[in-house]
Amino acid sequence: MQNEVNLILSPSQAIDKVYIQQAIAKQEGLDIAEVKSFEIVKRSIDARSRSIKVHLKIKFNQTENLAVAEDTVKSNYQNVANKKAVLIIGAGPAGLFAALKLIELGIKPIIIERGKDVRNRRRDLAALNKLHIVNPNSNYCFGEGGAGTYSDGKLYTRSTKRGDVNKILNTLVQHGASKEILIDAHPHVGTNKLPSIIINMRESILNAGGEVHFNTCVTDFIVKENVLKGVVTEQYNEGNQHTSIEFYAAALILATGHSARDIFEILHKKNILMEAKPFAMGVRVEHPQEIIDAVQYHCSVNEVATQRQYLPAASYSLVHQANGRGVYSFCMCPGGVIAPCATNVGEVVTNGWSPSKRNNPFANSGMVVAVELNDLQAYQQHGVLAGMRYQQAIEQMAFVAGGSTQVAPAQRIVDFVNNKLSNSLPPTSYHPGIKTAPLHQLLPVDIALRLQEGFRVFGSKMKSFLTNDAILVGVESRTSSTLRIPRDKITIEHLQIKGFYPCGEGAGYAGGIVSAAIDGEKCAEQCAFKLNN
Repeated sequence: MQNEVNLILSPSQAIDKVYIQQAIAKQEGLDIAEVKSFEIVKRSIDARSRSIKVHLKIKFNQTENLAVAEDTVKSNYQNVANKKAVLIIGAGPAGLFAALKLIELGIKPIIIERGKDVRNRRRDLAALNKLHIVNPNSNYCFGEGGAGTYSDGKLYTRSTKRGDVNKILNTLVQHGASKEILIDAHPHVGTNKLPSIIINMRESILNAGGEVHFNTCVTDFIVKENVLKGVVTEQYNEGNQHTSIEFYAAALILATGHSARDIFEILHKKNILMEAKPFAMGVRVEHPQEIIDAVQYHCSVNEVATQRQYLPAASYSLVHQANGRGVYSFCMCPGGVIAPCATNVGEVVTNGWSPSKRNNPFANSGMVVAVELNDLQAYQQHGVLAGMRYQQAIEQMAFVAGGSTQVAPAQRIVDFVNNKLSNSLPPTSYHPGIKTAPLHQLLPVDIALRLQEGFRVFGSKMKSFLTNDAILVGVESRTSSTLRIPRDKITIEHLQIKGFYPCGEGAGYAGGIVSAAIDGEKCAEQCAFKLNN
């Protein structure tokens, strides 16, 4: 007989299987021999007080010595090689999950991805980190798996009302992710684990009769009488030879991510309706991980090693309202690395990632300020693209400030708050390198002043946050899309163009791997419903 129990344990007790078995028996009034087997199904850490607690939800068997029933449900991927086809532009989480959902619903997906497959992307990332060479089609943002593949793989989302989060997590487990992501309150795959999962997802698509075309850039949309018929593409090879190919299908799901500026420009030139939306801009803040651990786990730096025997690298979440704008942490990466995420020559863009063990010596987080549409007056001549041009201007400023390579401008956090140029900089995880720069002067004044106020407040809330052992690395500019491509709330089709399904982060409807995957499934469901009825 299977039962369920909730336990609150210390960190050391929560990793001791014998102790957990004893605790189950004690709480349920059983003899320990009656707890035949158990499995942790949910785990969260409460570190609000010095007495840190781990909350466990456990299923256990009392009468039979059997493994707890597996929760993962295997999806049924039927063969769709000869079925109606739908084009999917982009092989990030929105595109991949849309493709798998289409297969479940009897539709053939044809994925068109501008970048390389997940393994071949690595060479371009190495060239970006070591040689400062930016490949516009293959980088941290573009390529199989999308931005999340090589920039973290955090799976926590607040978008639980948008769709079935467990379905997304189960699909990842089915394709090779650890079952731990079904358990942890803030699940995380890790950049080192995601590539093999992405490859397995691609194999599921291909084995079911779908298609995946890498190194293929969309250069135009084929629209007739307000109906999207297909796309014009250019395929390229390692010799930089280009071949123009047109793809036609019954519908198209646009899942290009928030950095595909050329796609926004094509849509704008074709007068396809888009809307400007708020976004956020700022910097990456990096601390030695032991400082964050000491603060969050209520111990001295010398005691961190003891705590980390039982607890993961600590994270944080901070928010403050500064003169009518939110200042907040974004994409916090404990035990992580700051990555160069430029998508074109002449810009510096930062993001962060963590390996699955989160065991690097630094903690980094985006620290950003909300940007509203009325903050973009100087860029109004660009119309709906104003926010995008604002982003580009700040990224180009960072490029010049760093020395016109992928070296990033940086400043100690206390010096930034005090309007002082840093005479020296501490070690960093940012591989291309950093250069001291007056970010307090280089950032737009409204962003700089609000960050300064936010950092003072965060320093009062979180001991040792405001320390000159921490640095700012600029700039964090790709937090979300600057545009929304409007769609019908029920059919999910574009308001103007039939057969066109804007999807995921790039279209303004998601903010991470899980929410993008959920939106991909939603678009696929509505697309399939229309095609099958």
